[in-house]
Amino acid sequence: MKRKTSPIPGLYSIGSGQAEILHDLDREDGWLLSVNGVPQSYVDLSDPTYLDFEYVRHMADVIDCLEPEGAIDVVHIGGGACTLPRYVAKTRPGSRQIVIEPDGALVELVRSQLAPPRIKIRITDGRSGLAALRDGESDLVILDAFIGARIPGDLVTLEFLHDVLRVLRPTGTYLVNVADGPPLPFARRLVATIRSVFPHVAVVADPGVLRGRHFGNLIVAASGEPLPIETLVRRSAGSIPRGRVVHDEELDRFRGALPPIRDGQEIPVPVPPPEIFT
Repeated sequence: MKRKTSPIPGLYSIGSGQAEILHDLDREDGWLLSVNGVPQSYVDLSDPTYLDFEYVRHMADVIDCLEPEGAIDVVHIGGGACTLPRYVAKTRPGSRQIVIEPDGALVELVRSQLAPPRIKIRITDGRSGLAALRDGESDLVILDAFIGARIPGDLVTLEFLHDVLRVLRPTGTYLVNVADGPPLPFARRLVATIRSVFPHVAVVADPGVLRGRHFGNLIVAASGEPLPIETLVRRSAGSIPRGRVVHDEELDRFRGALPPIRDGQEIPVPVPPPEIFT
């Protein structure tokens, strides 16, 4: 069905500053949402399976590999333009999804201009929103939350992860987007924290990012049950762009003997270099 109105490109005031909606001239229904100058979400309103950001494609690869197939219950911490909720709604119809997003003005902007699917959006911070959920109500918890270009420090701690574990079903999966640069000190510390809670962990990323050649995104998948590693390796290797999967002994070497991050600790959160957005 054709929408009655199209998004209006331009600048909009939101709770966290200023958002901008830009039309992608290469795709009729492609739209980019930026917040305070940082690209935040890309959506194709006619094709929710089109994923422009590389790291989002890696996250979708993980979701596609999860069993069983079909509808799942998902909690998204970080809303933006609801790129992954749209993807899940299309690829796994009937899924029950909750989006937790603290910026109410951003939520209203996305609702009015970018037509998200009919899903629950709770306007609250990630810690409070997760704490309000019932034990074992989710198959998948996704953390893709940033303040500007930084992941909120209170969403990477051991205490937060124990609450994620509480909300997940025993077979559930935790999926995290983390950005870091050479030599990946923050990503390694975060993986060490996640590994202290979940016995099965894997990292998916561009090979150049993993080798410490440039700043980029790493996707961390974790579960209490074995992850579909073989399927994920094949799918990631065939993706465009190609992703490399780090797991088992290689993951142990990646995380080293670093201690977990705890509430109250001052942990430097990496910020992308300015040229990454130009």
